[in-house]
Amino acid sequence: MPKPFCGPGRPPWWPHNEPWRPSGQGPQLRAGRGRFLRRVAALLLIVLMLSVCGMVALAWLAATKLGLVASSGSATPAILFLGGIAGVCLALLVVVSTMRRVAMPIGGVMDAADRVAAGDYEVRVIERGPPPVRALARAFNTMTERLQNHDRLRRDLMADVAHELRTPLTVMQGKLEGLLDGVYSPDASQLQQLLEETHVLSRLVEDLRTLALSESGALKLQKESIDLGELARDVVSAFGGEAKSHDVRLEVDVPADLAPIEIDPLRIREVIGNLLSNALRHTPPHGSVGVRLTATSNGAMSVEVRDTGSGMTPEEIARAFDRFYKGSDSRGTGLGLTIARSLVAAHGGDIHASSEHGHGTRITVTLPRETS
Repeated sequence: MPKPFCGPGRPPWWPHNEPWRPSGQGPQLRAGRGRFLRRVAALLLIVLMLSVCGMVALAWLAATKLGLVASSGSATPAILFLGGIAGVCLALLVVVSTMRRVAMPIGGVMDAADRVAAGDYEVRVIERGPPPVRALARAFNTMTERLQNHDRLRRDLMADVAHELRTPLTVMQGKLEGLLDGVYSPDASQLQQLLEETHVLSRLVEDLRTLALSESGALKLQKESIDLGELARDVVSAFGGEAKSHDVRLEVDVPADLAPIEIDPLRIREVIGNLLSNALRHTPPHGSVGVRLTATSNGAMSVEVRDTGSGMTPEEIARAFDRFYKGSDSRGTGLGLTIARSLVAAHGGDIHASSEHGHGTRITVTLPRETS
């Protein structure tokens, strides 16, 4: 069972950037826990003593009424005294057993809760005792594991954001210092490069904002009934210049009888745009990128974006929708597919990837006919 930290110095699991102890509540919590356990034990002892004494008295009275024992007024105090002694002994045995089976496991959970409150998410408790106590320990371990995972994700996210922000800021700082020192001439090309880096920063900040809103459920969808096929054609047309510069053929396949669907056109345009942008980045010259729309049997709409690029390995597919995950040859921020997944989920839909390494990638988005 994990034990609370009682040493004079900082515990190894306490954050280094926070003072030890921050509020001095540790001793108070331990004292309160001790009082609670003592009161529970005293209450159990009193209840069991009264119960045993009452049972002895009732048994003796019943025996005298039935004539099994001789009634004697002088024997009553002695019988009650012996019953009380037996009750005390039995109560002590029951209290000790209960404390061992219930109070000690609960005390372990309370000790571990103190450590979790102090920032130690690696602590776990042993699942023992009666079924309700084991269920409590199991729930505590599950909660702590989730807290540990969330803390790890938070730290990873902060590190990834800092890394992504550092690259354009470093470029801008170097360019500006070069302009001030006279290394670079302040012409239009240098200013254009600085402007492009500000666009990178702006896009990253907007991507992070969209991701935060969608994952927190605060993203408001402005849904309307639209022709998804026409929307897909518009997005493909917007990428025509980029595809031509990469010598990649763009194709779009939309059925003629496609019924309107209730979606947020701005957000779904962003989803298809992210998928097309990724596909174009990973498709070599003379390849092709296609968008295909189909209506499923249950009335949903399927949007498929495929390319003839290098494809992905099973490991890359498993992490394709993770934040900031980028393949070895990727030049993006690693947020495009993560945002696409969040926006599709906000519509009540689903998105998945399939690929064979060296034979292209296929991303399929499924949108329900009626979204909540």
